[in-house]
Amino acid sequence: MRLIQVCALCAWLFMSLLSDASSDCDFPAIFNFGDSNSDTGGLSAAFGQAGPPHGESFFHHPAGRYCDGRLVIDFIAERLGLPYLNAFLDSVGSNFSHGANFATAGSTVRPQNTTLRQTGGFSPFSLDVQFNQFSDFQRRSQTFRNKGGLYAALLPKAVDFSRALYTFDIGQNDLTAGYFHNMSTDQVKAYVPDILAQFKNVVEYAYDHGGRSFWIHNTGPVGCLPYILDLHPEKTTRMDRAGCAAPYNEVAQYFNRQLKAAVLQLREELPLAAITYVDVYSVKYSLISQAKKHGFMEPLRACCGHGGKYNYNKNIGCGGKVKIHGKEVLVGKPCKDPSVWVNWDGVHYTQAANKWVFEQIVGGSFSDPPIPLNKACHGLHH
Repeated sequence: MRLIQVCALCAWLFMSLLSDASSDCDFPAIFNFGDSNSDTGGLSAAFGQAGPPHGESFFHHPAGRYCDGRLVIDFIAERLGLPYLNAFLDSVGSNFSHGANFATAGSTVRPQNTTLRQTGGFSPFSLDVQFNQFSDFQRRSQTFRNKGGLYAALLPKAVDFSRALYTFDIGQNDLTAGYFHNMSTDQVKAYVPDILAQFKNVVEYAYDHGGRSFWIHNTGPVGCLPYILDLHPEKTTRMDRAGCAAPYNEVAQYFNRQLKAAVLQLREELPLAAITYVDVYSVKYSLISQAKKHGFMEPLRACCGHGGKYNYNKNIGCGGKVKIHGKEVLVGKPCKDPSVWVNWDGVHYTQAANKWVFEQIVGGSFSDPPIPLNKACHGLHH
């Protein structure tokens, strides 16, 4: 009789574990860290709005995003039933009750030693700064929330910091920064361990501050971006079948292998965390290398730009104007139909491409462990 009871208890425990793992996570908030791939207005708030035609396909006006519309992080918020994330740095009209976005365009994991203008676009808001902002936000949001009224409506509950989804998409600019300083591929590879040591530190800090569910994107195929293909022709002599610069992509893949190893270490060190590693590299490379199959016509040229093989000019970007006979003329024009272009402005993806990428990753088939977004609180607990 006792054996039957034990077996029944085991079966009940097993079924309850299964049902727990199959239940959706109720994420009340998202806290995002990253670069321009997920910046919803941080750099614009600090250094001036990304002007038109950014935002034209969805918001119908500039919305702080370097894109014609929504980013992957916007589709993540939509799928979780949350409003789009306001940038932490954007004080005007922001509602942080459902989380906050600390990402800024041009951000790196490692602090850059120069100013924004000197480096040609690297943000001073490196990952350690973003975490400091988060830490300050967590503490001060509760001080003000306790005052009630409007504060209670616009700021997250204390419990939401442990129930939230923590999303990361950063590292790409660390790799390209080395090339902008004329480093060799081997020199760039040599500092990847330092990038990832600093990345790991921030994930651990977030865990120490209550974070438990982490959704971490690897870095994309930088060798397929028009601005890389245009800026460094001497380093892009070895092209792959898709027309991408192979050395850059090999560095990105090297970074991603090391990032995955860092995630495995984090799982050992943070036993209560559910950490999902998302292979966006494979998804983006598939989109670019098989664009027509996926409904896109232009994989390597910028939709919004000016001149050259890739419709990209570093001196006249998307929305850029030149003076002709004393009159300003718009030359950085958008293409007629951004929905069939992969790249928006030479650096960033179009809304259509972002949506396609999101649709591939949301179900978990490119994730380790292979769990969908809405179950990312389960993960691989020890």
